[in-house]
Amino acid sequence: MGPGIAPPIGPGFIVAAPGSGSGKTTVTLALLRHFRNAGLRVASAKVGPDYIDPAFHRAAGGGPCLNLDSWAMRPETLMGLIVEAGQDADLVVVEGVMGLFDGARGGGGSTAELAALTGWPSVLVVDARGMSASAAALLHGFAHYKPALAPAAVIFNRVGSRRHKSALQAACAPLGLPILGYLTRDAGLALPERHLGLVQAVEHPALEAFLEAAAAAAARDIDCEDLRALARPTTVDAGAAEPALLPLGQRIAVADDEAFAFAYPHVLEGWRRAGASLAPFSPLADEAPAGDCNAVYLPGGYPELHAGKLAGNGGFLEGLQAAAARGAAVFGECGGYMVLGKRLIDAEGEGHVMAGLLPVETSFATPRLSLGYRRMRLGDAGPLGAAGAAFRGHEFHYAEEVAAEAGGAVAPLFEAGDAKGEGRGPAGLRQGKVCGSFLHLIDRARA
Repeated sequence: MGPGIAPPIGPGFIVAAPGSGSGKTTVTLALLRHFRNAGLRVASAKVGPDYIDPAFHRAAGGGPCLNLDSWAMRPETLMGLIVEAGQDADLVVVEGVMGLFDGARGGGGSTAELAALTGWPSVLVVDARGMSASAAALLHGFAHYKPALAPAAVIFNRVGSRRHKSALQAACAPLGLPILGYLTRDAGLALPERHLGLVQAVEHPALEAFLEAAAAAAARDIDCEDLRALARPTTVDAGAAEPALLPLGQRIAVADDEAFAFAYPHVLEGWRRAGASLAPFSPLADEAPAGDCNAVYLPGGYPELHAGKLAGNGGFLEGLQAAAARGAAVFGECGGYMVLGKRLIDAEGEGHVMAGLLPVETSFATPRLSLGYRRMRLGDAGPLGAAGAAFRGHEFHYAEEVAAEAGGAVAPLFEAGDAKGEGRGPAGLRQGKVCGSFLHLIDRARA
């Protein structure tokens, strides 16, 4: 390929569903591994805010998985990532979020909205358990609710028997909607879950065997070539976007292990493209941030599952404290925020001493779900930007702040609101160049 010539962008389709729990992730992984095994350069993306599913995509497809979020991302960020997702690929397989039309108020951030923006057709995965003829009524509704965004085809999942398959075929035939697969029920294709979703890919005890079994099921039960023929090139045409977040420093230490795995690839890659270098380290392995780093990023994850080990890892905690003492910017999101605090109380009520860089204690003793898109505005200038800088992101956790102090040198990090624009008050804390909150940042926002 000659200089200045952009790599070709492959065609794509979106794996959607009527609602969560229909089997989108399993079908997406099965297709990614199947097409990869067939010799295709397959790429993937995930609609909406999600850290866990993309790691499974990477394992199944062999390449990076980008998040695409039409609510939280600026148009230039989103368009740049859509183009990047399909570069030099034979096929792009995108996993939707929740139900096809579900998102923020007005459908913002929904799978259907992304389908409209990209021109990629959607394929509806329908959980057929407990219904046969009623499936036709469901599909009729999806075909006519918003005809311009109607699914291009259907895959039935968890089909019980040949008789069940025949009943589904007979009921749905008059609709004229292509049915490209009937995946049978298979307990071996269920993925283990915990409180924030699936157990992480890195923790799956036999992930390769699972992916190969899923690919075999796709080859047996799905018309994969007809499905591939449905894929369409994206209608988006955009260049590279500015970084989603400004780099925290010139050399950034990034916590990266099973306890701190919730970092968005587009954020990290944006920092690299802006000239920053990244230095991964593992708090679980008692590694400290590199001494030559002038910034530290603690992403979210599952520190509550490893609180005792983290509390005993003096090399990590002392290294984190030393970085703050020498003036490095330190930023923690959700799980990272908890570790920056004084103490983390686990689900059994046991307290574990953390870094003590922010005057906050967090607890899982009485779990309470906090979930949703968030708008954020910085209260004061700091590592994340100038005072008043606006961001969009999301919140998803079961922990709560049981003690937080502000005043003097300590101030709230953000003023936050929800997707509807309703205020949620102060969020997080900032003390000097150390800051954090329960909120995950996805992109900067226009003021």
